[in-house]
Amino acid sequence: MDAFSQIILLIAVVSFFTFQWLFHSVSPSVSSRVSPGFLRLSHKQKIEWNSRTVSTLHALVVGIFCLYILLFDDAVNQDPVWGDPTLVKINVGITTGYLISDLLLIFYYWRAIGDKFFVVHHLAALYAYYYVLGQGMLPYFANFRLLAEFSTPCVNQRWFFEVLGYPKSSRPNIANGVLMAAVFFLVRIAVMPVYYTRMYAVYGTEAFYRVPLGGRGAWIFSSICLDIMNVMWMHKIARGCYKVLRSRHGHKAQPQENGKAD
Repeated sequence: MDAFSQIILLIAVVSFFTFQWLFHSVSPSVSSRVSPGFLRLSHKQKIEWNSRTVSTLHALVVGIFCLYILLFDDAVNQDPVWGDPTLVKINVGITTGYLISDLLLIFYYWRAIGDKFFVVHHLAALYAYYYVLGQGMLPYFANFRLLAEFSTPCVNQRWFFEVLGYPKSSRPNIANGVLMAAVFFLVRIAVMPVYYTRMYAVYGTEAFYRVPLGGRGAWIFSSICLDIMNVMWMHKIARGCYKVLRSRHGHKAQPQENGKAD
């Protein structure tokens, strides 16, 4: 194992223990001070709260790093299949540590946060990241996928509002819902043409055929499956956002209608 691979392994290990520390120590301590409602939650709700807090922190760190690579890493942008993966490996190493940490928590606290979908998602992601970390291939596409993390904080915030008892028609909930729909669309739906245009541009090239069959399968098949799910989720989010906005508008209009009738 070369020196850089050892550094990436160290980053993944440090990431794992950091996210465990954030879950077990930092989140409970900070949350109880920032949000008094945290102390009134059940044991299971506190576990999920801490899990989502860690998830939000991971999403922000990795998402910002991902955006920086996408904008300024010329090596990866010019050669999306075999470009210098140094920065991408660091980012994926952080995510790998997080995913293993989250898997451990999911299994240990299965009754509170157990979810077969997340287990499959994490294992599939780790399988795909093996090709990035182990063989340095497809750095652009691996990094591009991490853009989706920007939608995670809003999704988690919706759960926080719900468990704290905020009505769906409350201003904070509506503002978060609209922001969630907008960000989800931008980082998961609107970017699809860019992603698949780059994929089509390299398909059939020498660089493409240097990628082993397993790597190509993990890349193409997982991308298509993930985006099918993204479209389905976007449809549900848009419908939910529309229903809440419509009901709030109707609630505001009701007193005026009654006033006219009187």
